[in-house]
Amino acid sequence: MFLRTLEIIGSSFKMALQELWKNKLRTFLSLFGITIGIFCIIGVLTVVNSLEHNIKNEVNSLGSNTIYIDKWEYTGGGQDYPWWKFVNRPSPKYSEVEQIKERTPSARYATFRITTRDVVEYRGSILSNINYYGISEDFDDIQPFEIVEGRYLNDFDFDQGLPVVVVGWDVAEKLFAGPQQAIDKEVVLRGKNARIIGVMKKQGKQMIGGWDFDQSIILAYRFARTLMNELRTDPLIMVQGQENLSSKVLKDELTGTMRALHKLSPTKEDDFALNDINDLTKEITDAFSAINIGGWAIAALSLVVGMFGVANIMFVTVRERTSQIGLKMAVGAKRRIILIEFLLESAFLCIIGGLIGLLLVFVMSQILTSMLSFPVFISTNNMILAVAICIIVGVLAGLIPASQAARMDPVVAIRSK
Repeated sequence: MFLRTLEIIGSSFKMALQELWKNKLRTFLSLFGITIGIFCIIGVLTVVNSLEHNIKNEVNSLGSNTIYIDKWEYTGGGQDYPWWKFVNRPSPKYSEVEQIKERTPSARYATFRITTRDVVEYRGSILSNINYYGISEDFDDIQPFEIVEGRYLNDFDFDQGLPVVVVGWDVAEKLFAGPQQAIDKEVVLRGKNARIIGVMKKQGKQMIGGWDFDQSIILAYRFARTLMNELRTDPLIMVQGQENLSSKVLKDELTGTMRALHKLSPTKEDDFALNDINDLTKEITDAFSAINIGGWAIAALSLVVGMFGVANIMFVTVRERTSQIGLKMAVGAKRRIILIEFLLESAFLCIIGGLIGLLLVFVMSQILTSMLSFPVFISTNNMILAVAICIIVGVLAGLIPASQAARMDPVVAIRSK
């Protein structure tokens, strides 16, 4: 019985393909809605998911399980952002780093950072808008990067505040035509000479800014403070928690530590901000969820139109094959076999339309990847989702025509022309 069922279904598929090929225009018009619907849904999901994946990677590059101690809150922006409340808060201090390490058991690493933007000069060549990062020890443990030429700052460089720097890939490429040529060269930073001891691996462009190491130089804090006015450099402290410890535990301990360092009474509110990178990731996820909902809403209309198109072709198919349906029932085909046969044919039609839609999405992703600074890709989940949507829409579109076919009287159906 099972083999006979498969034989009937197989012959039905073969017949469906013949009908589709014979009526190309009708097939195209019927599948067009499904194709556009899948293209809209999977296209939006592909772009949004790729964008979200890229931004999350950039956010995670700011330091995993890391708290940024600052006077500014990084979340909750917009028109209601209370900047006047934060602007008068005290800035983090270099001297607080060691005290944070001593008083916070859950802190694994802690580093201090000051920053500004200025030019880098070498023998008359000038690069503008270069990030100066003045950092203390532990920075490379919290914010790891690869040195492709030379070395990173060592303990002696930090302790003595030696005029040595590590430069980004673009700085080495534009000033010296390559990282190898940059090593041991002396550049001028705000009127002071500094020797290049290392070059960072190329990072690529980032959408949300981030560290932008390619356009940066890294120097020891004690040397950096001779070049910058610390109060105008947005100082902050980065603290990374112990392994296998949640950032919430680290944040709770840091709250107690910072309140003690700032000598705040229990009735006073915090005069510092503890910015958790995980909170930024959650905000990004929430924002992209709303965009995904919008994409579904846009595509829903196309899918509904496509479903009616498939239903129409199935009604026509049932009418054209009435006599064949009667013959099948006369030789033993059960009503459920006829029902399944047309439901599968309807789903098959939608899958064809969906595959064409996926092909269009793939072409779009290749074009966008060549235009944007991040890869656009169709995830496996989105491909599975596309097929699932096609099957569901196909079954819904073919339900009424298939039911009509299954309820036919064999004698009446055979006599029809």
